[in-house]
Amino acid sequence: MKFTKILVIALLFGFMQTAFAQEKAEIVIANAQKKAKAENKNVMVFFHASWCSWCKLMDKKMNLPSTKDLFESNYVLASLDVQESGEKQKLENPNGEEWMAKYGGKDAGLPYFVFIDKDGKVLDSSLNEEKENLGCPSTAEEIYSFITKLQKTSKLSEEQLNTIKKVFAEKL
Repeated sequence: MKFTKILVIALLFGFMQTAFAQEKAEIVIANAQKKAKAENKNVMVFFHASWCSWCKLMDKKMNLPSTKDLFESNYVLASLDVQESGEKQKLENPNGEEWMAKYGGKDAGLPYFVFIDKDGKVLDSSLNEEKENLGCPSTAEEIYSFITKLQKTSKLSEEQLNTIKKVFAEKL
């Protein structure tokens, strides 16, 4: 009887660990590509971490009432948690850092984002012309580069791009 209770507890614990584990990065990306094909959009893969204040700011600015629909109507957003430590490692998407490296962000820092088409071809990333990561764009130069990337990878109108530009220029 004691053995049965231990076995049940062990199985339940194993199930709970699996149930709360993050999806593998390749599954998140594949699902995003499938949705992008169906909706005729590109994918914006966003690499972030719970400890990253710039990641939180980027997420906040992309999810404001004035910008959320703009991003969601032009991209399928795929969010991957990487570079966690200690207890927070369970938040990571397995293989996320490998995919970040595959997309050119191995030593870029966070946040890092990449735009891919529905077939997985890289269209652009958060690296500027000097191969420096824009992260969460905040300077006029970074915002200009970000807007140029959005213009290249989406169907956002000039007015919509200006809305995004204004939001990213604001201090929140």
